[in-house]
Amino acid sequence: MKIAILDPASGIAGDMFLGALVDVGLDKAWLERLPSALGLSGVEVRIADVQRSQVHCVKVDFEIPPQPHGRAVSEIHRLIDAVKIPEKVARSAHAAFEAIAAIESAIHGVAPDELHLHEVGSVDAILDIVGSIWGVELLGIERIYNTKVALGDGTVKTAHGILPVPAPATIRLLEGFNVRHGPPGSGELTTPTGAALLRVLSKGAPPQEYVPLSSGYGAGTRDIHGQLNALRIILGEATVDQHDHHHHHHEHVHTEHLHVLSADIDDMSPEELAGAAEVLRAEGALDVVLLHTTMKKGRLGTRVEALVQTSDLARLEEKIFLQFTTLGVKTFDVVRNALERESRLVRFDGRDIRVKVATLPDGTRRAKPEFDDLRRVAEETSRPLAEIRSEVMNALNDVDSGSSAQRGN
Repeated sequence: MKIAILDPASGIAGDMFLGALVDVGLDKAWLERLPSALGLSGVEVRIADVQRSQVHCVKVDFEIPPQPHGRAVSEIHRLIDAVKIPEKVARSAHAAFEAIAAIESAIHGVAPDELHLHEVGSVDAILDIVGSIWGVELLGIERIYNTKVALGDGTVKTAHGILPVPAPATIRLLEGFNVRHGPPGSGELTTPTGAALLRVLSKGAPPQEYVPLSSGYGAGTRDIHGQLNALRIILGEATVDQHDHHHHHHEHVHTEHLHVLSADIDDMSPEELAGAAEVLRAEGALDVVLLHTTMKKGRLGTRVEALVQTSDLARLEEKIFLQFTTLGVKTFDVVRNALERESRLVRFDGRDIRVKVATLPDGTRRAKPEFDDLRRVAEETSRPLAEIRSEVMNALNDVDSGSSAQRGN
């Protein structure tokens, strides 16, 4: 498996990422054509060989004509959808801007749909994010990992004024990552754009063993005395060792940076609570649980906890206020390690039954038919539910033994 290790010992920004990709083989001519491919007219691309601390690096700059102040998030999503780029690239680019928008909206108290992005909404950031994600795909990199992220020091000038480093959006985007402040006097090293790229692309800490094949450096803007101001990328091949549980863990378990919305309720009936929880699930919550609690004065209460993605955070927090009687909602940032999983369709008596198939860390698989589908087919065919489950599992085993399968999305 072809992997890449990002080494942001001097931070990460979109232009540094692109420079590093060029240094390990990304076609310069392709990058020069990128603005026109994205329908961004009048943009010139400059790719230069430079030195940082006497180490050869590649510096990428975009010369962009004057732009309107700010750019609506919806406009960026429309731009991504309007151009011909691979589906996987578009999906990751959408995810990067959704994460940025959700975090910026929470910081500034503005609904995501009404948000206008400034620095990260510029043409420069669109080129950086789409170009980096697409470049990774063109180089055939299957998985990306990163070492500790240097944040920088001091202050940075933004559209919202002088802010401390790291900028508010940068540190929120890096929740769950291993970071360090400094070095002293270095200024901003990791930008919101660089942090967003790490969030959507990186699987976390590198595997303990791999075979390095090549490396390159993407230059930062300044040549900082005593510090190699560049992003290093190492391309390599992941080693396969059947006894290496760490490798299996990274192979079949992926890390997700999610959030838990929590509220305590003591004045809703069980039916009202269950109905409100169903609304949250229907609105996109990954999971909703209701827990029995004891509140002040010994009153019995219920705690609702909703697991949500960053892009849904602000919207689902609002839904909790609307659906439940709570006066306050707490937010916790969590890291979830999740098994790789897929959904399959198995035909039974002319009817489709969905089956979730998860891959365990040791590479074995575990399947579970959807109960609602089993119950529906049992009612329609007057067959015992257990009997249908058994036949579906047998059919699935036949498929994995070599027969053709009809798979769901």
